[in-house]
Amino acid sequence: MTYDEAHQYMSECAAEAARIARGVRPEQLDAPSHCAGWDVRTLVGHWVLYTSHGLEHRARRTALSEELTSRDFTAEPDWAEAYAAQLDRAVAAWADPAVWEGEIDLGGAMMPAADIAAMIIKEMAVHGWDVAAATGQDLRVSDGAARFVLDVVLRHGDLYRQYDGFADPVPVPDDAPPFDRALGESGRHPRQGKVVRVDHGTGH
Repeated sequence: MTYDEAHQYMSECAAEAARIARGVRPEQLDAPSHCAGWDVRTLVGHWVLYTSHGLEHRARRTALSEELTSRDFTAEPDWAEAYAAQLDRAVAAWADPAVWEGEIDLGGAMMPAADIAAMIIKEMAVHGWDVAAATGQDLRVSDGAARFVLDVVLRHGDLYRQYDGFADPVPVPDDAPPFDRALGESGRHPRQGKVVRVDHGTGH
């Protein structure tokens, strides 16, 4: 996977995350989500924090502030627009190929920057599906992005399960579409939400 391809999928998944966020109605924030113990508000807070602010801070090799980690992003009526703007800043911070090189300190452990970026792209898409499924929306993803997310889930699934980030895999047919397989491998039931496959003209 080249830098150009990965950054392209980052841009695609960020745009889709912003679209889904704009579709969340205020009265849906207190509804349950498919993430155990999390309502939509808690899920959105985690999603916004790590896929926009966290994504930019990882690129800049800086830590998230306590103010950010404790903020209720949904408290502001225009939180979705603020999230979309922050996603744009975060994606722009990864536009330099040099940012993808080297390692990033995760606070006691080092991980290749490209792996961190890939895992956050996965968070954009998979938690985007979680939000969409909980709010009556769909996730629109190209086959290229779906295959990218599946690869991340397969490569890092054990690490996620070690920290309770994934439940046990849910059986999904081997010939199922790649994003459905990614959902199953991450412990989600694909039938609980909807994925719309789109052609973004990427050629991948």
